Amino acid sequence: MTSNGLFQIVVYFLILLAITKPVGTFMARVFGGERTFLHPILRWLEVLIYRLSGVREDVEQRWTQYAGALLSFSVFGFLLAYVLQRAQAYFPLNPQNFGTPNVTPDLAFNTALSFVTNTNWQSYSGESTLSYFVQMAALTVQNFVSGAAGVAIAIALVRGFARQQIKTIGNFWVDLTRAVLYLFLPLSLVGALFLCSQGVIQNLHPYTKVTTVEGATQTIAQGPVASQEAIKMVGTNGGGFFGANSAHPFENPTPLTNFVQMLMILVIPAGLTYTFGKMVGDTRQGWALFAAMSIMFLAGVFIAYPQEQGGNPLLAKLGIETHASNLQSGGNTEGKEVRFGIAASALFATITTDASCGAVNGMHDSFVPLGGLVPLFNIMTGEVIFGGVGAGLYGMLLFAIVAVFIAGLMVGRTPEYIGKKIEQKEVKMAMLAIIATAAGILVFTAISSVVQFEKNSYWNAPGAATANVNNGGPHGFAEILYAYVSGTGNNGSAFGGIGTNTPWYNLTIGLAMLIGRFMFLLPLLAAAGSLSSKKKVATTSGTFPTHGALFVGLLIGTVLIVGALTFFPALSLGPIVEHYLMHQGKLF
Repeated sequence: MTSNGLFQIVVYFLILLAITKPVGTFMARVFGGERTFLHPILRWLEVLIYRLSGVREDVEQRWTQYAGALLSFSVFGFLLAYVLQRAQAYFPLNPQNFGTPNVTPDLAFNTALSFVTNTNWQSYSGESTLSYFVQMAALTVQNFVSGAAGVAIAIALVRGFARQQIKTIGNFWVDLTRAVLYLFLPLSLVGALFLCSQGVIQNLHPYTKVTTVEGATQTIAQGPVASQEAIKMVGTNGGGFFGANSAHPFENPTPLTNFVQMLMILVIPAGLTYTFGKMVGDTRQGWALFAAMSIMFLAGVFIAYPQEQGGNPLLAKLGIETHASNLQSGGNTEGKEVRFGIAASALFATITTDASCGAVNGMHDSFVPLGGLVPLFNIMTGEVIFGGVGAGLYGMLLFAIVAVFIAGLMVGRTPEYIGKKIEQKEVKMAMLAIIATAAGILVFTAISSVVQFEKNSYWNAPGAATANVNNGGPHGFAEILYAYVSGTGNNGSAFGGIGTNTPWYNLTIGLAMLIGRFMFLLPLLAAAGSLSSKKKVATTSGTFPTHGALFVGLLIGTVLIVGALTFFPALSLGPIVEHYLMHQGKLF
């Protein structure tokens, strides 16, 4: 590691720590229905939305009603996104004349589910597939509302812990509206203006054709990029306007935009930990979650960065200098942008997979095996290391339920968390979420690793094998594994090196996204309903404290052990064995 790289990491974390409390306090006021500095500007619009949509702000919902509202909203969003893609030739703002052949039914199905579930997995390149109208009306809109839905679920679960003997957990439509109006719109507006000032483009012009110095013709894609880029980061969506995502200079032109984009990814997930503490009446509880997330985040960074800075031993054996010096950066620079460097690339990869964002500023497929294992395992933890907007908090609270249950077993008493007894129903719901998502990853990976269809068959048009990977051996397996981990984890990043725009992958990854989103959310809403109806119990000398170092350690251990026991065999077949083979000088 270099001093410059360490400096970047330390500065990033200190700034994130500094903004966590003010952002968390603001969100606690927003979702508590209190007045904020934005109310004089936006309150009239909030009230107007309620009146036009027939929502009564003062009427709350049981968990079943809350879940029903979430599901109906998601179904409508899916259908709208699907239709807009399939009918893009009939809508305006399509200067490249993209039509139905660009978006097949299976690709439209996959993409619509991807953005509705806040996954933003893309089996296509946006600049060669989708019109400006579809990029804005279908994808960017879903970037706002799918992220807002995640925040709403997290707040509903927090209310379950904060309230007692109340059968309601809030109003989904109110929480959704407030998340969009008071969080995502202001942050995205400021973020888009900043990105524009740094060179991120924002226009509706047709693509520009230019002649290169060699005399060849080149087409320069452009469009409304900055507006989508801002919410893609703030909403931890990750879907890029361009296929190269945040490695593209039109999306992420400078080291400064790269640093700010990394902050945009974690600003809400980190702040929500403090929001949790405020809403349950004990900010120490929020800081305990923040500490657990931070330790795992820093552990990931300080595994990925040294691995990438250490470089590829196969190149070192060929006499190529891989150590950093005054004349070169050293390390493994394959797949990384020179304007960012190794440290910022490894940091970005860790952040985006911690946060279920999926935006990338380099190719994870080009990382050395253990460097690539970090983003892969980050998603396997359930995206709880800060996680997506809302998703990180409710995912970590799920593991907190499991952790206090384990602690209760060890001392022989009923487990408690935030004054609520954790009983059979809550533990069953937590385990259902963990098992369902693990099955979505492992079952689909196993099938796709072995199944083959005939060339030019429906399931595998346009004709390659179903396991359509460009690499053999453990790395090829890791590419398939990463695809389903990313889909089920609602992350959206990829190792690459695998052609997923076939009916088989579009449909199965789409199903994995559904499992990862709703088989995780619905059990947690059921747990929230159960918790909110319970009476709080008094703290006694026998109560396990959940705000100290012991609980933080137990929580981290629970996350890592569940992830390790579930996925270690798969990781052993992929990046772990690839690491040993690489050091033995063997390639596939």
